[in-house]
Parts: sequence; C-alpha cells; structure tokens
Amino acid sequence: MQNVLSTDDFIAGCRAIHERGGRIVFTNGCFDILHAGHVAYLEAAAALGDALVVGVNSDRSISELKGPARPIVPEADRAAIIGALRSVALVTIFDRQTPYELIQAIVPDVLVKGGDYDPDALDGPRYIVGSDVVRNNNGEVRVINLVEGRSTTSIISRVLAAYSTGEERSRH
Repeated sequence: MQNVLSTDDFIAGCRAIHERGGRIVFTNGCFDILHAGHVAYLEAAAALGDALVVGVNSDRSISELKGPARPIVPEADRAAIIGALRSVALVTIFDRQTPYELIQAIVPDVLVKGGDYDPDALDGPRYIVGSDVVRNNNGEVRVINLVEGRSTTSIISRVLAAYSTGEERSRH
C-alpha cells in the first residue's frame, strides 16, 4: 500500500511525475465492490499516459452521493485494492463530492471518466468535473466505454435478491 497516499503526498507524487516528463492520467470514483468493469476501465485509462493516478471517494462523500447504505466497502480497503492494481501508480482518498480541487492541484495531462459521461457537456449529470482545468492547460478529456453488465449497483441488486429469496441457503 505504498502508493496509497495522503492528499499532500499524492500531489507531491504527481508533481514529481510531471518533473520527470511523465504524462499523468487522472480518474476518480467510488470503486465500491471492485469488479471486472473497474479493472478494464483502469487498464484502458492507464494506457493513455505514463502514470495513472486515482482519486477514491471517501465514505462520507459516497454516502452523500449514493445514500446512507453506501459504501459497502470502507474507504481504506477500496483505496488499498485500487492501489494494488498494476495499472495504478498513485491513489488518494478525497472527501468532497467532486475531485475538482484535486484536479486543480495536480493538473493531469489526461482526465478520464466512464462512458456514462460526456466530454462535451458543460454542466449537468454527464459533465466531467475538472474538464475546464485540464483543457485550459492543453490536456485531454477522454471517455472510456463501460463494460456492459458490470456495475456495483447490479452486484448489490443480485446479492440482495439472492438473500431475500433464500437462494443462498441452497448453495451451502
């Protein structure tokens, strides 16, 4: 977990990558119940530069965004799991609803979000937060297609359905 850093150390790490001439790719998300869709997305994002750096939403920010039943997996565990992926260089946990201030601090070369976002949206639910910062600094904003049928929400729904019908007892 050497690459899971405080915000200050994360920013310093990003500056060091830039000073070495590295191309930084930034993405963020909840990453609650990591699944194959997350892994494919992060690998595709990493291929766009020299170092993929990831902001993971704090437990508090996820509860504000998705409701009091979320997250399922605590922030330290989610950050450690993301940090263990070979595609990820650095990870930090941010405690706001958006990573705007983090993006302002690191000014990534590439800002990446999933296919449910629109790189050309100027506001609204499909707007990519921080795209103005990246574009104003000659960076790129990219969208990576999501893996169909892979989402934390669908996993939670399947688990709830299995346990509400007693199906789990028939598997033991």
